[in-house]
Amino acid sequence: MDTAIFIARRIAAQSILLSEEAAQKLASILIRTELKKGALFLSEGEVCTQLGYVYKGMVRQFYFKNKKELTEHFASEDNIFICIESFLRQRPANLLVEALENTVLYGIPHDPLLALCAEDYEIEVMYRRLLENSLILSQRKADFLRFETANERYARLLKEHPEIVQRAPLSHIASYLLMTPETLSRVRANMQL
Repeated sequence: MDTAIFIARRIAAQSILLSEEAAQKLASILIRTELKKGALFLSEGEVCTQLGYVYKGMVRQFYFKNKKELTEHFASEDNIFICIESFLRQRPANLLVEALENTVLYGIPHDPLLALCAEDYEIEVMYRRLLENSLILSQRKADFLRFETANERYARLLKEHPEIVQRAPLSHIASYLLMTPETLSRVRANMQL
């Protein structure tokens, strides 16, 4: 079942149970996007105009530093992603969003979402909680990068997000964990002993 109302309920379920009326309102603004593997949903310098929900497939958010790609975040089925500063301020993004597989996304567009928030308290609460969840996720990642060893970081990723380890290229996983591919190979080899 791939309908806008089903997707609206799945998005909302991450933070609040919406009434039928609120779910219909949210469904009415969703934008479906299909991406082929390797296609960009957001390019560097573009404004992030949509909060994204992955219905099928996987995306990664990344940026360039010293001509290297560094992965910031992964999102797969039933996950939300957002380039938070660009979305909130409606300014050009430093992050890019790339499909790692053939992917189906549903976007919640910025301006229609804010209009719904102004008229519907349930949607406003849902939006606030989605933003809170995004900020908490960013804080947790910052904490584990600061305080955990390479082995601990990989073990955490394996435990909490096995789909990333199974589906994302090792080079992207290494950059996400702030490791070189060689370090990641050693960590993986040590875990298999």
